[in-house]
Amino acid sequence: MTTLESAALPRRSDDETSGSILALRDVTVRFGGITALDRVSLTLEPGEVLGLIGPNGAGKTTLFDVISGVRTPDEGRILLSDSDVTRLGAVARSRRGMRRTFQRVQTFGWLSVEDNVLAALEWRGGGGGILADLVSFPTRRRRERERRVRVAEVLAQCGLTAVAQEPAGSLPIGLARMAEVARAVVDPPSVLMLDEPTSGLDEAEAARLGELIQAIRADGSCAVILVEHDVGFVMRQCDRVVVLDLGRVLASGLPSEIQANHEVRAAYLGEG
Repeated sequence: MTTLESAALPRRSDDETSGSILALRDVTVRFGGITALDRVSLTLEPGEVLGLIGPNGAGKTTLFDVISGVRTPDEGRILLSDSDVTRLGAVARSRRGMRRTFQRVQTFGWLSVEDNVLAALEWRGGGGGILADLVSFPTRRRRERERRVRVAEVLAQCGLTAVAQEPAGSLPIGLARMAEVARAVVDPPSVLMLDEPTSGLDEAEAARLGELIQAIRADGSCAVILVEHDVGFVMRQCDRVVVLDLGRVLASGLPSEIQANHEVRAAYLGEG
């Protein structure tokens, strides 16, 4: 697997959302008298990698919570593949193909890495109900084998084969993050949301993650939203970058456009 070069994708206006895999329309979230998100609109195209950057308190995590169904917006709409999912919860959205990792790693620490990843496939069931469990139907055993083959493939992609039988709670932070990513992608998503995925990763692990992101989006069936403080990683991996500031979209464009934006450079990229 080799790292792919980011390619610019055609961009739509906020009104041209038909065909977008994800669309936010005027999303607003308030906490008492504080407006955390202020009429945020954006679209995500199939196969696109979209980066979200901004300072602490800009609204990035709140936006992730709204998109993934953890929080319902006070105003606005969220469309997933042209279907309104604004009032659907996180589980329903996940089963429609939206998957997320978190800023703080959330693995099942007492389970092995393999079983952590396998757990993401169990919601599909095995067929036959309790009776099939009791008598171990051949179809049930076949599905179990197929799932474990898929898990082994993803563990290899994520560099986790050597620790597959280790308890997830015993892993160093870098491997634990990769285990969480593996769990998010083993059941192929249509939208993958990664919240600070390089935090705790060494250079080799971050490079592997970048390759995985590009492989996931390569066939155009999955789009990726990336919240990340490593601006260099964002610029290398993303087709388009959105900059949030105090709950509003400050800028949106190609990585080169964001890097050339004087206000963004001064505020977030450390340049005067």
